[in-house]
Amino acid sequence: MCSKEPRPLSVESESIRERIRAAIGSQTQSNVNVLSSLHAVLDDLGYIPQEAIEEVADQMDTTINEVWGVASFYTNFRFTPPGDNIVEICWGPTCHLLGAPDILDAVQKELGLADEGETDDNRVSLKYNTCLGACSQAPVMMVNHRLTGRIDVGTAVRRVAGLEAGGAH
Repeated sequence: MCSKEPRPLSVESESIRERIRAAIGSQTQSNVNVLSSLHAVLDDLGYIPQEAIEEVADQMDTTINEVWGVASFYTNFRFTPPGDNIVEICWGPTCHLLGAPDILDAVQKELGLADEGETDDNRVSLKYNTCLGACSQAPVMMVNHRLTGRIDVGTAVRRVAGLEAGGAH
């Protein structure tokens, strides 16, 4: 006969669940929902782990499938931990016309990436962004939530190289 007792959670899993519950509980807006809860977790952890899908479903009294449907619909949610530093390059129309493709190519080459994602050492995450909201300063890139406008290939590569060397700019 099989036991139906739940498996004990690892210390790491329980710790992350505590952070997730705290993030969900910290919301102050009047309409807390699945989407806002996922954003709260993303803001705290930098990604949406499986435990978050489960905890949000439990807190919102809905199913894991419903939460997963919301989470997987929005491209700004990530499901793996980000690198130590996050580099976003805008490739919206204005940035594209003013040099973003060359900047993107040079940064990818510097990081050894063929697409967006994490470097092998998880030091840097590269993300393409459809709009960073700074068209008047195009082309723009953001490093660890700090926006730099009128960026050129050389400056972009130097900033990324600094991150790889262990600095945060």
